[in-house]
Amino acid sequence: MSSAQDPFYIVKDEIQDSIDKLQATFHQWEHIPVASGEQSRLTKELLSNCESIEWQVDELEKAISVAARDPSLYGINAVELEKRRKWTSTARVQVANIKKTVSTSNFGGMRQELMRMPKAHQQDRTAPYAAIDNDDFISSESDRQLLLIKQQDEELDELSASVERIGSVGLTIHDELIAQEKIIEELGSEMDSTSNRLDFVQKKVAVVMKKASAKGQFMMILFLIVLFIVLFVLVFFT
Repeated sequence: MSSAQDPFYIVKDEIQDSIDKLQATFHQWEHIPVASGEQSRLTKELLSNCESIEWQVDELEKAISVAARDPSLYGINAVELEKRRKWTSTARVQVANIKKTVSTSNFGGMRQELMRMPKAHQQDRTAPYAAIDNDDFISSESDRQLLLIKQQDEELDELSASVERIGSVGLTIHDELIAQEKIIEELGSEMDSTSNRLDFVQKKVAVVMKKASAKGQFMMILFLIVLFIVLFVLVFFT
């Protein structure tokens, strides 16, 4: 199976595109002032994208594990399996490094904000950060659920397309069987007609042969009579 047709490389290219976009967003995030509104927004986006990519890599590793049970069935060898495992491992490390950096920086920024706050109001100000964490968690879980739903929809679409193809093949086979049945019926009719004609010809030939046989017997008798007369004349009159 070529790389263009292998599902692994199709999914791999999609994940690689997501990692490239993640790295571009991360580079943008690095140049934004700490604790700014834009950095907070990008932090949420980066963490959410990291969760999504990690989940995709997990699914890809599961597919590799399935293929490793019977590589010949999927047309791959041990070298190709090791190459795929190495790529998923590298992708996971890239995403984990970005996630760790963003998470640590986000925690450090929150800690600095808390340290700058007056102690009398510090307890009251922790609530918004807890709400932010909850929002991040809810947003991340929501994105993950949406990704799962999207993947399930795509799988259902593929299954529906497969069912339609199978139904189309079944209809084609049905039409072919009907056409062959008609051909067999026509052939049977022609064979019956030919058999009837052959019987008729055989009967005619039998009649002709019978007539020809009677005529031959008559000619033989006539020939013998003539021969007898000739012999009689030769013997008694010469």
